[in-house]
Amino acid sequence: MKPVKEVSKLTGISVRTLHYYDEIGLFRPTEVKKTGYRFYDDKAIDKLGQILVFRELDFPLADIKLIMDNPDLDRNTVLAKQREMLCAKSQRIERIIASIDEMLKGDQNMDLTVFDETEIRTLFTDMLQNMNESQKQIFVDHYGSIEAWEQYMKEAASDEKVQKNFAKIVEWYGGKEAVKESVKNQPNSEVFAAYQKRIDDIQRRISEKKGTDVTTFEVRQLIGEYDFVAKQLYQVKDAEPLLMDIAKEYQENEKLIAALDSVYGSGSAKYLGEAIESFYTTPSKMGQ
Repeated sequence: MKPVKEVSKLTGISVRTLHYYDEIGLFRPTEVKKTGYRFYDDKAIDKLGQILVFRELDFPLADIKLIMDNPDLDRNTVLAKQREMLCAKSQRIERIIASIDEMLKGDQNMDLTVFDETEIRTLFTDMLQNMNESQKQIFVDHYGSIEAWEQYMKEAASDEKVQKNFAKIVEWYGGKEAVKESVKNQPNSEVFAAYQKRIDDIQRRISEKKGTDVTTFEVRQLIGEYDFVAKQLYQVKDAEPLLMDIAKEYQENEKLIAALDSVYGSGSAKYLGEAIESFYTTPSKMGQ
């Protein structure tokens, strides 16, 4: 049996992280002494090794827990899906490397395309089919017509900034195909509005905690609810990349900060951002 500090030194995982894994039920100690100190046997350490492999593959903790708790789950299927996601990232990296090679030869044009014009046209068609008339009117008011909006979308295929945004969306969803499927299967306007209302309620309740430590159980519980609703609304398996980007905007985007603070009160945006960031990066406060 090894104490928590020895397991930490052996695996390179901090004691606080091991405490957090215990809290969420991912990796529990073999024995907890009356003093509160945790001890782990060899079988437990082997399990931790498996968890670390999945973490190395960028699996969300919730997915790792699902895999570890369900021995009958086809791990090959899980790994195949992860392979698909990594291949999508690899292909983009290869395109960038190829573009850099061309630049080194004298070609100054770097291809950062994530979705080409044909793919954007398909995305546009799928989005249009899933919109009600009031949603379409928003874009008509902004662009002048549906045709003008479609033309803007096509032109985005050659815009580096837009393509970078597309790359971020692909990262959120875990691959281009997942983005396409999400666009095809958007929730109807009533369901979307219901989710948006729930997120507004969650953000309001979090904002009411301003001035308290973002690592408290109450705040973390609210962010956990936010995570759950975001998965349903945006149809992502792991909401962490998306919400971490949102957290950054809440703390750095002055226009967004002003807009949120006008709704939830001064200081709300930055507090929301800090609470989201803490939820994913800081284990809950626990004893030894």
